[in-house]
Amino acid sequence: MRERVWSTIGKDWVMTITELEERLVSLEQTVQRLQAQQRAAPATRRWWVEAAGRFADDPVFDEIVRLGREYRESLRPKSGKKNRAHS
Repeated sequence: MRERVWSTIGKDWVMTITELEERLVSLEQTVQRLQAQQRAAPATRRWWVEAAGRFADDPVFDEIVRLGREYRESLRPKSGKKNRAHS
């Protein structure tokens, strides 16, 4: 009888030691390949770094920002009462 590895999930013998070793070698090779791909991949730039300053000195963008701020401020409560959630 070939020696088999016990599965704690299925409560049954699922593979031989040799099969388990082969599977482990395959998994280790896959991990090494993925790590090599990760190291070889060009560093991705963060999109916000590329976009920073794109609208500098743009009057249309400045107007968009002003209108957005005006709209958000219009949504704030106008009364001087404290917010109950913070009292």
